[in-house]
Amino acid sequence: MFSPETYAARRRVLADSVSSGLIVLLGNDQAPMNYAANYYRFRQDGSFLYYGGLDAPGLAITIDADSGKSILYGHDPTMDDVVWEGPLPALVDRAASIGVSTTAPPDALAGTIRQAKVEGRTVHVLPPYRGEQKLKVSELLGVSPKAIEASEELIDAVIAQRLVKSAEEIAELDKAVALTAEMHVLAMRMAHPGRSEQMVAAAMEGVAHAAGGYPSFPIILTRRGEVLHNHATDYVFQQGDLMLTDGGAHAPGSRYAGDVTRVSPVGGRYSDRQSTLYEIVLDAQMQAIDACKPGAPFRDAHMLACRVIAEGLKGVGLMKGDPVEAVAAGAHAMFMPHGLGHAIGLDVHDMEALGEDSVGYDDEFQRSDQFGTAYLRYAKRLEPGNVMTVEPGIYLIGALADMWKSEGKHADFINYNEFDKWRDFGGIRIEDDIVVTGNGCRVLGPSIPKKPDEVEAVVQSGEEAFAAD
Repeated sequence: MFSPETYAARRRVLADSVSSGLIVLLGNDQAPMNYAANYYRFRQDGSFLYYGGLDAPGLAITIDADSGKSILYGHDPTMDDVVWEGPLPALVDRAASIGVSTTAPPDALAGTIRQAKVEGRTVHVLPPYRGEQKLKVSELLGVSPKAIEASEELIDAVIAQRLVKSAEEIAELDKAVALTAEMHVLAMRMAHPGRSEQMVAAAMEGVAHAAGGYPSFPIILTRRGEVLHNHATDYVFQQGDLMLTDGGAHAPGSRYAGDVTRVSPVGGRYSDRQSTLYEIVLDAQMQAIDACKPGAPFRDAHMLACRVIAEGLKGVGLMKGDPVEAVAAGAHAMFMPHGLGHAIGLDVHDMEALGEDSVGYDDEFQRSDQFGTAYLRYAKRLEPGNVMTVEPGIYLIGALADMWKSEGKHADFINYNEFDKWRDFGGIRIEDDIVVTGNGCRVLGPSIPKKPDEVEAVVQSGEEAFAAD
């Protein structure tokens, strides 16, 4: 947590950004795993955590946009709570830790909202994304779940504030990426024949938990790198496989997220083919990072990465024609069907619960309907304090190639006969987290090996340890 003054200042900015009315921020509740008292790991709502700081269930905050007054709603610990969970702070002490001087029991929230509506005041809520929260909001507002209308004014105010990270937030993001780096280096050292995907993923999770954090999203770790969200299976790695690892950690205490992808050669050496495509992706990523600076549209960085990839693939015979024209036509998306990256912060896809278009697009930039580019989550101009992932990739997706070939799609730009020679290659993605600075950007956290010789050296350093297992 940050200081009480930090949270109080954040709420003042939010109140000043909303014209009038009552702002309601609901924290998340526990989610039962298989019966009422057996829960999944608790995860607080990102916006509640940003303005309220308390990473615990059963809480809510109201902020009066006119007076600036905040109230924290929750219950004091009962003896049952103490028996099962140990000593817990009183609600008034929790409130003091976030700069709130007024508290009320949970049931009082309905009365506060009801009184605001009687007075003809606007009640501002964010869009609920969990089923039980939709039911709670519908009950509080007296409307059906389908009739809930989130406040566009509040959504815009929250996004504008949370997108620009403060120095203390960036320090926490550096910590998150530092822990993420430990996870990835261990995975590289474990990239040897005889280990399963599940074994490596479990070891990465252990690093996060042992440090007091936890994974910021379910780890993607796979030989099948062409499957964009392929989670670990019982597959046992073989010599010569590529191990794609996309994972990150939440910083202990603050819950700011890291999100990094690396691709390791199982056994310690990239083949010539693997090295060729790897270098293309690395070049695309480095050029895209260099393009991220204040005032530059993130969409431009995305399109730059796509052109670098198209040009590189032309060099190996997988694409043909003019790379610029190929990208304009969308032909590159057969090999890179996703966007360059996304905002990151308290959530790994920061604030996407508030609406992806609301976060990443504006009046200047509208989402494309072209395959591939349509998956770009963030397009608008960057500004200092924005924190983004930069994650281009090349993927050899057989089913997609077969469909496009049968349709004669982009035949002027894609060499389908050559694709068949690469069909079993898999996929490569390289990802880092950057913060936009006053005159450019900086990669967060410590340097995580990504040049081919650096990655090979780390993998090889784990060979002796593997032999001793």
